[in-house]
Amino acid sequence: MSPMPALFIGHGSPMNSIETNRWTTSWSDVALSMPKPRAIVAISAHWFINATAVTSMARPRVIHDFFGFPQELFDFDYAAPGSPDLARQLADIVAPTWVGLDDETWGIDHGTWSVLAHMYPAADVPVVQLAIDASKDMQYHLDLGAQLAPLMDDDVLILGSGNVVHNLRALSWGAQDQGFDWAQRFDDDARSLLRSAPEQLGSLVDSDDYRFAVPTMDHFLPLAYIAGIAAATGGAVSTFAEGCTLGSLSMTSYAVAPTRG
Repeated sequence: MSPMPALFIGHGSPMNSIETNRWTTSWSDVALSMPKPRAIVAISAHWFINATAVTSMARPRVIHDFFGFPQELFDFDYAAPGSPDLARQLADIVAPTWVGLDDETWGIDHGTWSVLAHMYPAADVPVVQLAIDASKDMQYHLDLGAQLAPLMDDDVLILGSGNVVHNLRALSWGAQDQGFDWAQRFDDDARSLLRSAPEQLGSLVDSDDYRFAVPTMDHFLPLAYIAGIAAATGGAVSTFAEGCTLGSLSMTSYAVAPTRG
């Protein structure tokens, strides 16, 4: 059996969890196109702290980490089980890099469940979530992504959830399915780099469009884990959704199909 792929999904608004659109349809379709994983390691933009940790509880809580949305969204539940065993396996695989086991603090936030609600709506695949250490540089995240790659041989799906371009202050509600010139350029540059030299993802900080596209690193860094896996495995990088919306959000999503050996 081939290894599981690694995915980066542009998750956009929490409303995507309860809507059906071309983005959410692409998430459903990619799940149907591959074997069902035994478990998922999710790297969400919304667990951005000064440490590297992994959820290790058997029943992670569902976190509604947003405000100003309809009550239907706050009532939404995604009762996927956790996997203490996978959390410990992850910590062992990446050693000597330290990963704390979190059995009470976090859970599954909307960066994870808004996507998985479409990929695995029965919530029957165990999920652990890996925190993004905000104190570390880009190379740390690329390297940690590479260290996760062996899990893919054990039927574990590695899922990064963020947005290549994420500038909420620049949103234009009239620009449905459109991106500003700088957003589209940066999205195109990221796609070209991921396909040709994923280990050089950090070079995008030198782009003239970077400060507009990535005003904060939280939504961009999940992509570094997938780029690290692509670099380590030599896997082909493809897109299964492309484009920008609301002017300043990229919804482009990537898959890495690793090769053995």
